[in-house]
Amino acid sequence: MSKYVRAATSADLPAMLAIINAGRQALATDQIPQWQGTYPATPDLQADLDAGRAWVLVVDGQIAGTAALLTTPDPNYTQIYQGSWAPHTDDHYTSIHRIAIASGFHGQHLADFFFSNLMTLSYQQGFHQLRIDTHSLNQRMQHVITKAGFTYRGIVYMDGDAQDQRKAYQILL
Repeated sequence: MSKYVRAATSADLPAMLAIINAGRQALATDQIPQWQGTYPATPDLQADLDAGRAWVLVVDGQIAGTAALLTTPDPNYTQIYQGSWAPHTDDHYTSIHRIAIASGFHGQHLADFFFSNLMTLSYQQGFHQLRIDTHSLNQRMQHVITKAGFTYRGIVYMDGDAQDQRKAYQILL
Protein backbone atom coordinates (compact mmCIF):
# COMPACT_ATOMS: atom_id res chain seq x y z
CA MET A 1 0.00 0.00 0.00
CA SER A 2 1.45 3.36 -0.97
CA LYS A 3 0.31 6.33 1.08
CA TYR A 4 1.37 9.94 1.31
CA VAL A 5 0.08 13.43 2.07
CA ARG A 6 0.21 16.25 -0.47
CA ALA A 7 -1.18 19.72 -0.97
CA ALA A 8 -4.66 19.56 -2.44
CA THR A 9 -5.44 20.99 -5.86
CA SER A 10 -8.70 22.25 -7.34
CA ALA A 11 -9.00 18.92 -9.18
CA ASP A 12 -9.32 17.26 -5.73
CA LEU A 13 -12.34 19.35 -4.70
CA PRO A 14 -15.04 16.81 -5.73
CA ALA A 15 -13.32 14.00 -3.80
CA MET A 16 -12.75 16.27 -0.79
CA LEU A 17 -16.40 17.29 -0.77
CA ALA A 18 -17.56 13.67 -1.07
CA ILE A 19 -15.39 12.73 1.96
CA ILE A 20 -16.77 15.66 3.99
CA ASN A 21 -20.36 14.76 3.05
CA ALA A 22 -19.81 11.12 4.04
CA GLY A 23 -18.34 12.36 7.34
CA ARG A 24 -21.39 14.57 7.84
CA GLN A 25 -23.64 11.53 7.30
CA ALA A 26 -21.62 9.40 9.74
CA LEU A 27 -21.88 12.11 12.40
CA ALA A 28 -25.65 12.32 11.81
CA THR A 29 -25.95 8.54 12.16
CA ASP A 30 -24.14 8.79 15.51
CA GLN A 31 -26.45 11.68 16.51
CA ILE A 32 -23.56 14.13 16.77
CA PRO A 33 -24.65 17.67 15.82
CA GLN A 34 -21.22 18.59 14.44
CA TRP A 35 -21.26 19.44 10.68
CA GLN A 36 -25.05 19.09 10.51
CA GLY A 37 -25.69 22.50 8.98
CA THR A 38 -24.23 23.94 5.82
CA TYR A 39 -20.66 23.85 7.15
CA PRO A 40 -18.32 22.66 5.81
CA ALA A 41 -19.36 23.15 2.20
CA THR A 42 -17.78 23.83 -1.18
CA PRO A 43 -16.95 27.49 -0.37
CA ASP A 44 -15.11 26.44 2.82
CA LEU A 45 -13.04 23.84 0.96
CA GLN A 46 -12.42 26.26 -1.92
CA ALA A 47 -11.18 28.86 0.59
CA ASP A 48 -8.79 26.23 1.99
CA LEU A 49 -7.52 25.51 -1.52
CA ASP A 50 -7.15 29.20 -2.35
CA ALA A 51 -5.22 29.83 0.89
CA GLY A 52 -2.90 26.85 0.34
CA ARG A 53 -4.03 25.15 3.54
CA ALA A 54 -5.86 22.13 2.06
CA TRP A 55 -4.17 18.75 2.25
CA VAL A 56 -5.16 15.31 1.04
CA LEU A 57 -4.16 11.83 2.08
CA VAL A 58 -3.56 9.62 -0.95
CA VAL A 59 -3.66 5.82 -0.65
CA ASP A 60 -2.87 3.68 -3.67
CA GLY A 61 -3.63 6.60 -5.96
CA GLN A 62 -7.01 7.41 -4.38
CA ILE A 63 -7.85 10.37 -2.18
CA ALA A 64 -8.54 8.78 1.19
CA GLY A 65 -8.64 11.85 3.43
CA THR A 66 -8.86 15.61 3.55
CA ALA A 67 -7.85 18.24 6.09
CA ALA A 68 -7.11 21.92 6.47
CA LEU A 69 -3.92 22.97 8.26
CA LEU A 70 -4.23 26.60 9.33
CA THR A 71 -1.08 28.58 10.07
CA THR A 72 -2.87 31.66 11.43
CA PRO A 73 -4.47 31.95 14.88
CA ASP A 74 -8.00 30.60 15.10
CA PRO A 75 -10.35 33.20 16.63
CA ASN A 76 -12.29 30.36 18.29
CA TYR A 77 -9.16 29.51 20.32
CA THR A 78 -8.64 33.00 21.77
CA GLN A 79 -10.75 32.20 24.82
CA ILE A 80 -10.57 28.76 26.43
CA TYR A 81 -12.78 27.71 29.35
CA GLN A 82 -12.42 25.10 32.12
CA GLY A 83 -8.73 24.81 31.28
CA SER A 84 -5.90 26.61 29.53
CA TRP A 85 -3.47 26.24 26.69
CA ALA A 86 -0.06 24.87 27.73
CA PRO A 87 2.05 27.39 29.66
CA HIS A 88 4.56 29.49 27.75
CA THR A 89 2.72 29.14 24.44
CA ASP A 90 1.76 32.01 22.18
CA ASP A 91 -0.30 32.59 19.07
CA HIS A 92 2.30 30.90 16.86
CA TYR A 93 0.55 27.58 16.24
CA THR A 94 -1.11 25.56 13.53
CA SER A 95 -4.57 24.08 13.82
CA ILE A 96 -6.23 21.16 12.07
CA HIS A 97 -9.78 21.60 10.82
CA ARG A 98 -12.17 19.81 8.49
CA ILE A 99 -10.31 16.51 8.77
CA ALA A 100 -12.01 13.36 7.55
CA ILE A 101 -11.11 9.93 6.18
CA ALA A 102 -13.13 8.43 3.31
CA SER A 103 -15.55 5.76 4.51
CA GLY A 104 -13.97 3.09 2.30
CA PHE A 105 -10.70 3.57 4.16
CA HIS A 106 -11.92 3.37 7.77
CA GLY A 107 -10.24 0.88 10.10
CA GLN A 108 -6.81 1.12 8.47
CA HIS A 109 -5.33 3.58 11.02
CA LEU A 110 -4.88 6.14 8.27
CA ALA A 111 -5.89 8.99 10.58
CA ASP A 112 -2.74 8.24 12.62
CA PHE A 113 -0.61 8.55 9.48
CA PHE A 114 -2.43 11.73 8.40
CA PHE A 115 -2.00 13.36 11.82
CA SER A 116 1.70 12.47 11.89
CA ASN A 117 2.23 14.06 8.49
CA LEU A 118 0.33 17.21 9.47
CA MET A 119 2.53 17.48 12.56
CA THR A 120 5.64 17.15 10.39
CA LEU A 121 4.36 19.83 8.00
CA SER A 122 3.71 22.12 10.97
CA TYR A 123 7.18 21.55 12.38
CA GLN A 124 8.84 22.08 9.00
CA GLN A 125 7.09 25.46 8.78
CA GLY A 126 8.53 26.51 12.15
CA PHE A 127 5.50 25.80 14.34
CA HIS A 128 6.01 23.97 17.62
CA GLN A 129 2.42 23.65 18.76
CA LEU A 130 -0.67 22.31 17.08
CA ARG A 131 -4.30 22.66 18.17
CA ILE A 132 -7.53 20.90 17.26
CA ASP A 133 -11.08 20.69 18.57
CA THR A 134 -14.02 18.34 18.24
CA HIS A 135 -17.57 18.02 19.49
CA SER A 136 -17.92 16.58 23.00
CA LEU A 137 -20.04 13.72 21.63
CA ASN A 138 -17.52 12.79 18.92
CA GLN A 139 -15.85 9.93 20.80
CA ARG A 140 -14.16 8.52 17.68
CA MET A 141 -12.35 11.77 16.90
CA GLN A 142 -11.43 12.27 20.56
CA HIS A 143 -9.80 8.82 20.50
CA VAL A 144 -7.87 9.60 17.30
CA ILE A 145 -6.74 12.97 18.68
CA THR A 146 -5.46 11.61 21.99
CA LYS A 147 -3.90 8.59 20.28
CA ALA A 148 -1.91 11.07 18.13
CA GLY A 149 -0.46 12.54 21.35
CA PHE A 150 -2.66 15.60 21.88
CA THR A 151 -3.59 16.66 25.41
CA TYR A 152 -7.06 17.82 26.36
CA ARG A 153 -6.83 21.54 27.29
CA GLY A 154 -10.42 22.77 27.87
CA ILE A 155 -13.56 24.02 26.16
CA VAL A 156 -13.88 26.43 23.22
CA TYR A 157 -17.00 27.79 21.56
CA MET A 158 -17.45 28.14 17.82
CA ASP A 159 -18.09 31.75 16.81
CA GLY A 160 -19.01 32.61 20.41
CA ASP A 161 -22.08 30.35 20.23
CA ALA A 162 -22.74 28.88 23.69
CA GLN A 163 -24.64 26.03 22.00
CA ASP A 164 -21.62 25.05 19.89
CA GLN A 165 -19.16 23.82 22.50
CA ARG A 166 -16.06 21.85 21.56
CA LYS A 167 -13.31 20.01 23.38
CA ALA A 168 -9.95 21.60 22.61
CA TYR A 169 -6.63 19.74 22.40
CA GLN A 170 -3.01 20.75 21.96
CA ILE A 171 0.31 19.09 21.26
CA LEU A 172 3.74 20.65 21.65
CA LEU A 173 6.23 19.58 18.99
